[in-house]
Amino acid sequence: METRAIETYIRSTFAEYAGLTEEELFSNGVTLAEAVNRSPRMTNSIDLMETFARTSNAVRKDYGVRVRLPALPLDTPMSGVLATFLAEYDREAGTAAPSARPSVAEMAV
Repeated sequence: METRAIETYIRSTFAEYAGLTEEELFSNGVTLAEAVNRSPRMTNSIDLMETFARTSNAVRKDYGVRVRLPALPLDTPMSGVLATFLAEYDREAGTAAPSARPSVAEMAV
């Protein structure tokens, strides 16, 4: 399976902001807590949130898609974070399958 360009972009951008290599972040089930501990630029969960925000802002600037991540526990693997990031990107870009949730117009009927 071919890696999507946006996946490569998110991985490399997050790694750059975290001060780590992609291998250090996305291999062997590394969790968010482990990423913070390994990073020379992050010391706590606030720094982690800022790194996500910077990555999201870069996606918005370069791809024109605003991505918002939900709150994630620190034991979440980075692979799961990446999957969530990609799902949110697809949803916001309109490339994902339509949501089963009714629209505001449908709810007003």
